[in-house]
Amino acid sequence: MQSSYLFTETQMKLRTLLALTGLLVVSAPSLAFAAPTRYEAENATVSQGVVESNHAGYSGTGFVNADNVAGAYTQWTVTAPHAGTATIALRYANGATANRPSDISVNGTLVADDRAFGPTGAWSTWATSTLTAPVAAGQNTIRATASAVGGNPNWDFLDFEVQAPSDFTDYQAESATISQGVVDTKHAGYTGSGFVDYANVAGSYVEFTVSAAAAGQQALAFRYANGTTTNRPLDISVNGTVVARDFPGTGAWTTWQEVTLNATLNAGANVVRATAATANGGPNLDRLRVSGPGDAEKPTPPGQPSCSEITHNSLKLTWGASTDNLGVVAYDIFHQGTQIATAPASPYTLTGLNPDFGYQLSVFARDASGNVSLSSPEAACRTLPAPADNPPTQPGQPTVSGVQPTQATLTWGASTDDAGVRAYLIRDAADTVLQTVTGSPPATTATVPLECGRTYQLRVVARDTANQLSTPSAPSAAFTTGSCGSVPQTPTTIAGGWDVPWDLSWAPDGSYALVTERDTFRVFKVTPSGAKTQVGTVPNVVTTDGEGGLMGIDFSPGWNGTTDQEVFFMHTASEGNRVAKMNFNGTSLSGYASVLQGIAKNRYHNGGRLRFGPDGHLYVTTGDAQQTSTAQNLSSLNGKILRITKTGAAAPGNPFGTRVYSYGHRNPQGLAWDSAGRLWSSEFGNATRDELNLIQSGKNYGWPTCEGTCNVSGMTNPKHTWTVSEASPSGIAIVNNTVFVATLRGQRLWRVVLNGENVSSVNSYFTSTYGRLRLVEKVPNASAIWFGSSNSDNNGNGSADVIRRSTIQ
Repeated sequence: MQSSYLFTETQMKLRTLLALTGLLVVSAPSLAFAAPTRYEAENATVSQGVVESNHAGYSGTGFVNADNVAGAYTQWTVTAPHAGTATIALRYANGATANRPSDISVNGTLVADDRAFGPTGAWSTWATSTLTAPVAAGQNTIRATASAVGGNPNWDFLDFEVQAPSDFTDYQAESATISQGVVDTKHAGYTGSGFVDYANVAGSYVEFTVSAAAAGQQALAFRYANGTTTNRPLDISVNGTVVARDFPGTGAWTTWQEVTLNATLNAGANVVRATAATANGGPNLDRLRVSGPGDAEKPTPPGQPSCSEITHNSLKLTWGASTDNLGVVAYDIFHQGTQIATAPASPYTLTGLNPDFGYQLSVFARDASGNVSLSSPEAACRTLPAPADNPPTQPGQPTVSGVQPTQATLTWGASTDDAGVRAYLIRDAADTVLQTVTGSPPATTATVPLECGRTYQLRVVARDTANQLSTPSAPSAAFTTGSCGSVPQTPTTIAGGWDVPWDLSWAPDGSYALVTERDTFRVFKVTPSGAKTQVGTVPNVVTTDGEGGLMGIDFSPGWNGTTDQEVFFMHTASEGNRVAKMNFNGTSLSGYASVLQGIAKNRYHNGGRLRFGPDGHLYVTTGDAQQTSTAQNLSSLNGKILRITKTGAAAPGNPFGTRVYSYGHRNPQGLAWDSAGRLWSSEFGNATRDELNLIQSGKNYGWPTCEGTCNVSGMTNPKHTWTVSEASPSGIAIVNNTVFVATLRGQRLWRVVLNGENVSSVNSYFTSTYGRLRLVEKVPNASAIWFGSSNSDNNGNGSADVIRRSTIQ
């Protein structure tokens, strides 16, 4: 029986509300299956009766005419997708003038004694009698036995359906761990974004990690299709205990059915693996539905952290314990937005730290189900300078080869150090660090991104584990890169005095832009001449003392200041992150309306960019809010790029019929379209690789399985990656099919030349010139960009920020 559900309008609102809150558990006590399963009487087991077709109006190929004796019966074998309460509808005809009572039993237990089946007026007049009864998961027998000498009425069919459980959690197979199988979409009728096509070998498997709010027995329903006539059995293991189950043919690969078993789950996380038992492999597996309440309760935020026993490369971090309904199993420790350690409890000693370095440390509690708390308060701690020892030796003079307009290959002699060389810094004649090469030991050759049409002499400096620097190498021979187009020119200042300018949006006529400030919640109007006027403050915004606050902004595509005054924002609110709109008449903001809520927030990973696309719909980037599992959960709005209407509804044509356009994102922020209408997005990595992605409808971009390129089946690789130290990308803009990426830690503007769906060359500009860069936007009707610094935030140097203009030529 196919287990899709039919929702009333009220029930759909309930399910949507729960999904928007980020909960996996769907509470819907009054839901029923979309349609009951029909079991014809002529196919049942008949005792003391015959199959006939001499009275009109029956379904199927006939009906059962029972003998006129007590004890005659018809018995159906039905399949329940899970244990619960079943609705049983018996269609019958009684052309006699007397009642023909029947005893109805389920699995041998009497559930209706002498149930009346009164006269219907004629043998061709059919009526339906409905009752409910408890059933077990899997096969059940339902017997109707004549309790009087008149026998049973004529039976046409039995309709059978099981009420949906009061709580259930769906786990999509395509988001599980897959061994020897691929994610596919070639057969219709699946849920989520696809299904798993097992490799045709014994031992191929799909493994789910499922959570339970409490220990106890729950029903596990595997939704599958098997278009062959051969059974494809699976060994189902729950926390290591194996139960074999048959998965017989379903008639077609587009016909989906469920196999259900009961299993005892532990409170918290459980591992459920479905392993192919034969060389035929498994069936196509769509999802696992676990009946019963999952654990959706987050731990409480940990208490204020503090640092002690500080050395040059370690410190002891102490914090207040978190509480949880199932218990905390770990604490994740972050420096800014990057996880640097996991601890079982407080206190915990962090090692391998940088000497004389300021850390901003936050702690997040995690329970057995993987739920992550909101952030602790932040602790600012600085390690001590490293003990003096011998600095690294001078690297050998570099040689240059492979000079191109945007790069060159540099090779140098290795440095030595008593404690080990940690990195090489490649510097230009102005001592700007163009690239940092790390490793154990770091390589002595690198491809260095360079500006077009510029003469260089490069030096290499070694750095040891104590952060001591060597004497710079002798300079390389001078060389000049070739010229190229779409190059940012020396910028001019538009307006200064900003406090974390996060985003800007141009009015449709291009006469001015509106700019948001993240931490003050203010909105300013800025003209091309640099005139700067505050037009309002967005209400209901709160800070996360990290990356949340007032973030993205975009004008309605039809904005004219009169009949259409809508301007859209993304901001952090009390309950989470929110898309909202206000009216702007050209002079001031007024009114406020929430458009979309239910996007979880945290100190970091809030996404925040929004842009109207060429199709007129609003695209919204959302971070995983440090709950990595949300990125793969299609019921969550987090870790996604959303595509919505101006009212906040799912835009027509979305791949899953929901607001989700793409998923598997950690913290996407940049959004821009090229001349062919292709959508590009920048994304913060965790500790190794940042990404530039070509976004396509319904694609899975891999997080948390992938950070950067990983070539996992069903997941889409980025088109370009950087180390987090040279990027940490935020806003992007596209001019002449060249992507300009504003970077924070990298403190530069990356230039990425596109060649259709691919990247042809990458180099950077303004490295360390203007500090941290966050926003960048194309100037309407001009080959130029505006870009803004972010030095006044809690990761910068505290200086006021500036918005600048650069011509692209």
